[in-house]
This record gives sequence, C-alpha cells and structure tokens, in this order.
Amino acid sequence: MKLRGELVDAIFVQRLNRFAAMVEVAGRREPAHLPNSGRMRELLVPGVEALVAARPGLRKTAYDLLMVRHGPRWVGVDSRLPARLLEEALAAGLADLGPFDSIRREVPYGQSRLDLLGLGPGGPCLIETKSVNLVQDGVALFPDAPTARGTRHLEELRRAVESGQRAAMVFVVQRDDALSLRPFEAADPLFASTLRAVAPAVKVLAYCCEVSRGEICISRSIPMEL
Repeated sequence: MKLRGELVDAIFVQRLNRFAAMVEVAGRREPAHLPNSGRMRELLVPGVEALVAARPGLRKTAYDLLMVRHGPRWVGVDSRLPARLLEEALAAGLADLGPFDSIRREVPYGQSRLDLLGLGPGGPCLIETKSVNLVQDGVALFPDAPTARGTRHLEELRRAVESGQRAAMVFVVQRDDALSLRPFEAADPLFASTLRAVAPAVKVLAYCCEVSRGEICISRSIPMEL
C-alpha cells in the first residue's frame, strides 16, 4: 500500500499529547497529528527521522506523522492502517481468513464498531485489527498501554462466536523484525488474560509488514505466543 498524500521528510521533536507531536520540516517546527494513542516511547525519540504526510485544509495540524526510523528500519505508527492493510492482503489472496466475496468496513456490533466483515462461502466473519509497533528481542508485544477498548473488542468477538458467527482478532506489526507476537502482560494484564480466554473460539492471527519509505504491506504471518 502506498501511503496517501504528499510525503515529506521530517525530524521528530517531541510528543505534545496523545494525538499530537512536534516535528521539524525544512528547518521549521510544525505540529503534526499523531494517529496512535500508544506510548511508543522506544520509537518517539527526539531527533529521529520521520515521515509525514501533508494534509492541507482546515485543520489544526498541517501534517500526519506516519513513520519513524528505528535503527536501520522504518516503522509505521499510523494505527488507522491495519484494517486497510489486511483488506488489501485479503484481496491479494491471503488465505488464513478467506476467501471472501466482499468485505464491509466499520461494521456496528454490540457496543462497538469492528473493522471488517468478510462475506464469503464460509459464512460471515467479523474481524478486528490492532496496530503493533513494539518489538523486543524479536517478539512483538501488544498493547504498550492499557486498552479498555481492545478488551471490549475481544468480548464482542467472543459474543459473535457464541451467536454462531465466525470472528477473528488480527494483529498487524508495522515493522519487519518480529518473529512472533505475545500479549504484553505488563502493560495490560486484563487484555492479555481476555485474549487467552477468547482464543479457543476467536481466531487470533498476527502478521509482519514490509515497510519502506512511503509504502507498507503485510508480508508474512508470525506465530502467536499465548
């Protein structure tokens, strides 16, 4: 997937709040929208290279922060991307969930809106995706901060299965160096225990991405460590 908009090289300066950062573009400091509420402390380090997209118009910020450099690699930090990345991979023949004849986005279910609903010969399948950025010693970890919303999504998926539907939780690691994925117990023990509890019913999958300047795509599956 090519990232949308005019892409501009930048330097990360500091995080301003959950959804805003200060970046330096062509020698000027500019506020940028940060589409990710995770902590990302190991990534959002002052002085690292970043990639932003220009977003002209009536907004408080003229840029979106999309990627940062971490050592030799680019890491995607836009948590809005995983559903689109998975949809693209499914259209290209990713077989772990499909095949699907059609896919709907932003599907209301219970008290939530889930990312995707796949419709195909195997019946409907509700799918929620999560963006993963943290990798330690080859293990991707999610979440890196407490996520009541993520736990609620797991419960909704479990209820869907209990009502006779198929459901899946899909973790999309927006970097290329993960060998497996594990729930990050230290960050959110409730999410970790809920994930283990629903895993026998809900399909739980994880994928690594190939990330380059301005482009990102799902490249391979990685095992879950539950």
